[in-house]
Amino acid sequence: MGNSLRPNAVSPPKEEMRGVSLGRYLDVSTNHKYAKFQVAKKLPANFSERDSEENLWKLHARLTEKFYHLESDLDSGKVKLKDLEDPHKSYLDLKVEIAKRILVGCRFCMRHCGVNRLKGEKGVCGCGKEVAVSTFFAHMGEEAEVVPSGTIFTCGCTLKCLHCQNWTISQWEEKGDTYTSRLLAGVMELLREQGCRNANLVGGDPTPWLEQWLEAFRYVKVSVPVIWNSNSYYSPETANLLAGFIDLYLLDLKYGDNQCAERISGVKNYVETARLNHLHAAKYGELLIRVLLLPDHFECCGKPTLKWIAEKLGANTRVNIMDQYRPEWRAHEISELRRHLPREQYRAALDYAAEIGLRNLG
Repeated sequence: MGNSLRPNAVSPPKEEMRGVSLGRYLDVSTNHKYAKFQVAKKLPANFSERDSEENLWKLHARLTEKFYHLESDLDSGKVKLKDLEDPHKSYLDLKVEIAKRILVGCRFCMRHCGVNRLKGEKGVCGCGKEVAVSTFFAHMGEEAEVVPSGTIFTCGCTLKCLHCQNWTISQWEEKGDTYTSRLLAGVMELLREQGCRNANLVGGDPTPWLEQWLEAFRYVKVSVPVIWNSNSYYSPETANLLAGFIDLYLLDLKYGDNQCAERISGVKNYVETARLNHLHAAKYGELLIRVLLLPDHFECCGKPTLKWIAEKLGANTRVNIMDQYRPEWRAHEISELRRHLPREQYRAALDYAAEIGLRNLG
């Protein structure tokens, strides 16, 4: 993609509902508001590397509240970002410090492997100390308000979905290239300069690499909204670090039944974990939910998921009910996953969504 396409070259989607649910993200993407990481860099944080993790978290909680007050003042024009001094240490720096502590006994996802990644130990996700990037490019196949999307695909994942379409990346069949934080920052700046609306952190899953992502945004000099494109199986610690950093949460709600999640993706308590993270995302940022329908899983997973969204997040929630399932990787091990999604099951999902009042679909 050439440099002639600027960040404001593609107008935001005109559908009224999408503007209601993703309005701030769209404003950041067109440079009318500041990305959260830019605001986080301006919020002073008085801490020391000698402080206990407990005290760092207490400070983080206080600053998270201050962050959203500052963001509100900036959004309203009451305060100008250029008038704020660069602090010696910032709220973003504090996030990096806490994330480094977590790497010593890794608990970014709900598996809580507890390995010391700084010493090269690896848990279920297979991720170590240095981030491995598979590829990056301007993605044109995402939702309308996301494209062109500056996608950065990292290796490794917290799930083991037997039907994974990116299994060569998520399961380390492909090793990727090692990137420093400064190189990652350069990639995001390049994609933005080429006209991408966002920095879309994806994989695999971005969760294992949260420390590296936070570190990278210390060096990003351009305004760009940050998308957290995740399977939603991350820990409360990760969720708290994402607040005041992520502009748009692009989250999967893969299952409505924990037995299905364990059978197909090899994880326990997925439903409770993912739902809690969706509630957290809706509180601290803006949310776009992906519901990938699996063959013969509408009653057990699709229906309860859509019902929960309508009841807990509301009719205006941006939801993409996805029909593009196809058998990949080890899908043949699960009998119902050996075929594509029947059209009648997709139509049933759309009809049910309309019946329960969800109206921001697409």
